[in-house]
Amino acid sequence: MSGLGSYSGCSDLTVLGSGAAAAVSVFEDRYKANMELEEAKLLVKDAVTAGILGDLGSGSNVDLCVITKATVDYLRGYDQPAVPGTKGGRYRYRPGTTAVLTHTVTPLAVDLLQESVQVMQ
Repeated sequence: MSGLGSYSGCSDLTVLGSGAAAAVSVFEDRYKANMELEEAKLLVKDAVTAGILGDLGSGSNVDLCVITKATVDYLRGYDQPAVPGTKGGRYRYRPGTTAVLTHTVTPLAVDLLQESVQVMQ
C-alpha cells in the first residue's frame, strides 16, 4: 500500500500506507501470534487486498516479502486482485471540437503586505 497512513495496534505488526485503515481491519480480525507460514501469507494477502480495494491510489498487485531466519523470499506478483480495465474507445478530439465562446484575460493586482523568511533546521 502506498501513500500516507499507518497503524501499529500491537507489538507484532505495523500497517503502513493509504489503504492501512482497510488492511488493519483484516489484521484485527484474523491475526494471532505464531501463525503457520501459509496462514500468515494468506492473511497478509487478504489485508493488502483490502487496502487495494479500499483505496484508489494503492495499485493492483500484491507483493509479499517473507523473512525467516534462513532466507528472504520476494514474492512479486503474488496476487492481482484488481486487474486494470482496458480502454474501450479512442479518445482523440480534433482541434475546434469544443468551441471557445469567450476569451478574456483579467490581470490581477497583488499588493505584498508582509514578507517573512524563516530557516528550517
